[in-house]
Amino acid sequence: MSNVQKTSLSELALLFLRLGVTAFGGPAAHIAMMEDEVVRRRRWLSREAFVDLLGITNLLPGPNSTEMAIHIGLKQAGWKGLVVAGVCFILPAALIVGVLAWVYVQFGALPQVDAAFYGIKPVIIAVVGQALWRLGRTVLKTPLLIVLAVAATALSLAGVDELVLLFFAGALVTLARRLGAPGKLLQLTPWPLLVPLAAAPAAGAVAVGLWPLFLIFLKIGSVLFGSGYVLLAFLRTELVEKTGWLSKVQLLDAVAVGQFTPGPVFTTATFVGYLLGGVPGAAVATLGIFLPAFIFVALAGWLAPRIGRSSAARAFLDGLNVASLALMAAVTFELAGAAIVDVPTVVLAALSAVLLVRWGWNSAWLVLIGAVVGLVAAAVRGG
Repeated sequence: MSNVQKTSLSELALLFLRLGVTAFGGPAAHIAMMEDEVVRRRRWLSREAFVDLLGITNLLPGPNSTEMAIHIGLKQAGWKGLVVAGVCFILPAALIVGVLAWVYVQFGALPQVDAAFYGIKPVIIAVVGQALWRLGRTVLKTPLLIVLAVAATALSLAGVDELVLLFFAGALVTLARRLGAPGKLLQLTPWPLLVPLAAAPAAGAVAVGLWPLFLIFLKIGSVLFGSGYVLLAFLRTELVEKTGWLSKVQLLDAVAVGQFTPGPVFTTATFVGYLLGGVPGAAVATLGIFLPAFIFVALAGWLAPRIGRSSAARAFLDGLNVASLALMAAVTFELAGAAIVDVPTVVLAALSAVLLVRWGWNSAWLVLIGAVVGLVAAAVRGG
């Protein structure tokens, strides 16, 4: 990776600090906001380059949206950009979660955020839907890729492991292009055999202390693929069942904080670390779970410029991009059922979509407006 700087470090810092404060809704929404900022608004990357990075990112363990931020920083400003973009995206969320953890420890409860989130969630659905539409027009270039996207979305909704889908889609497209018979290959593909496949849980008990706490989160950050719900399974195994450090109620509260605060869902580790070890515990847990992301992106960075020189690698990456798009679609479909629950949320989602598509509004402002609408709606109902 060249150290030639295309974007100033201050520009990277300001962008990812803002996204770290306003990026609600989980990895799919975060990636949609990044695409809006770095492809459509700033034109730092082409849409093709963005989806290539997304395909590579989805192959890596750890928090995907954070790794996309790190990838963009590396692409735009070399190794310094890698650090600046990643830290600036993580830091606001970690600080917010840390404050909520302090409140939780002091008062034994979380602040009420349901009202604000009522308005935020439909906006997020519109943001991700717009990104899916734009990326889909770039990624779905052939009938094979379209059929593959539909099948991968259905399999993701059926519970097939994300990593299995990514590798299977990449291998299928590569093989189809080598054989030159995509239709026949698709008919012969054993899709039903993928349904029972699932991720294996982490293993290995640890002792109490800051160093073991760091190691447990380092391990999770190094091997975890998938969403925040997969993170919940790992944390349950390590912290509830094996060590007994947390109760199930504390674990669910920790995951809830990671879900409704902006930025990476993996800042759940900050909350857990504070519960178990105060400020030092929060620091080592956060460092442990995010450190592998920086290392993996640094190691994977050399792949991107070599993809275009290999037809097999290009075909495999096209398959990865389709599967990545399918995973985003599946997450959006599942979230929509919880986000769009009545007439006001339908109107808010539809209006957000119009403002995004027709007038190109900034998604960060729409998220903030959605929060205000939710608070006002709660006040009117309460009044």
